Amino acid sequence: MKPFAISWRTGLWAAAGIQLLTSTTALATEITVWCWDMNFNGATMKEAAARYATAHPDVTLNIVDMAKADVEQKLQAQLASGTTEGLPDIVLIEDYGAQKYLQSFPDAFEPLNDKVDYSQFAPYKVALATLDDKTYSLPFDSGVTGFFYRSDLLEQAGYKEADLQDITWDKYIEIAKAVKEKTGHVMQGLDTSDSGAINILMQSAGSWYFNEDGTLNIKDNAAFKAALTQYQKIMMTPEIWKPISGWNEFTAAFTSGEAASVVTGVWITGTIKAAPDMAGKWGVAPIPKLDGVEGATHASNLGGSSWYVLSSSAEKDAATDFLATIWGKDVDFYQKILIDQGAFATYLPAREGPAFKASDDFFGGQPVWANFSTWLQAIPSVNYGVYVNEVNAAIAAQLPALAKGGSVDEAIAAIDAQVSQQIQ
Repeated sequence: MKPFAISWRTGLWAAAGIQLLTSTTALATEITVWCWDMNFNGATMKEAAARYATAHPDVTLNIVDMAKADVEQKLQAQLASGTTEGLPDIVLIEDYGAQKYLQSFPDAFEPLNDKVDYSQFAPYKVALATLDDKTYSLPFDSGVTGFFYRSDLLEQAGYKEADLQDITWDKYIEIAKAVKEKTGHVMQGLDTSDSGAINILMQSAGSWYFNEDGTLNIKDNAAFKAALTQYQKIMMTPEIWKPISGWNEFTAAFTSGEAASVVTGVWITGTIKAAPDMAGKWGVAPIPKLDGVEGATHASNLGGSSWYVLSSSAEKDAATDFLATIWGKDVDFYQKILIDQGAFATYLPAREGPAFKASDDFFGGQPVWANFSTWLQAIPSVNYGVYVNEVNAAIAAQLPALAKGGSVDEAIAAIDAQVSQQIQ
């Protein structure tokens, strides 16, 4: 009988072990995330996962890093095919493409209104992920813009921090001419095939290329005409800028010391600070505003992205809770990713944390993050629409002619015609 008893007990424990293993397996949850930069958004997600794991040790994150274009291509292809197998639980989407995904695939993403307090996030970020009164994203980083300038060079030209507040783009050109004359440095690099500057000008004026109903808003858009006219003034003042092409030349223009400033999103801060020998020689001011345009401001946005939960996800409840718990509430988390990754997120209570209030010796002791927080709240909300990439390509096609003095009205007509044809 003994052998039977041993065998019986062994069998009982074996069965219990199998049951325990099955229970453990059933409790374990893996959330897969697609992102595109393990040094930036991937690193912030890794930090978020570590914090969530302290109270949820059964939940792990599988962070998949791909090129941004690959993320967009794979997501688009799978959603279009209707095949959900292989899709992640959470995906990072650039803000300019948000409405295109939401409107093209209306059941693909999970609305988060019941889990996330959106009153705690920058309104413009919430608006761009909202469709039919439902909001689908957990807002992440901002592209709030700033006028980054070499304070030492501008002071040689006779301009101090106080002189760069509340200026117009015409004043910017005047300052740029003085910098060139007195220091020999150009004011900026300029790529005549890149329409990003027009996006900045447009949103600073509270306008965009589409109306609220999604129809095209180009031909009779006074702000668009003002933006192109202003940018043409800059392009037709060649002594103040250096021709560049592509990202590497864009960053090299100011990191090499050749250009005295750059107007772009806050995400460039890390690149500027990568040259420690430049500490104390940089400052940041609000961007100039469009003169003569009603509602024009010194606040705008360029780029930015947000996290979305896929409705097809078997782990969407866990994914939603993870985002709502860490990204939707944890103020300390936002201090950590601001310091470590330079991630300037759009969770408004984070502004009260120490990292956001600290001054930065690299920028002459300015309260850089506090200033960006103030400008963030002033960014006009606009409807990015579905076809931002198509509009940007059409604008870029006209910039070389405008740089040579071409007609702004003819450029607008050509842009309107090209985009109208593409979105039919």
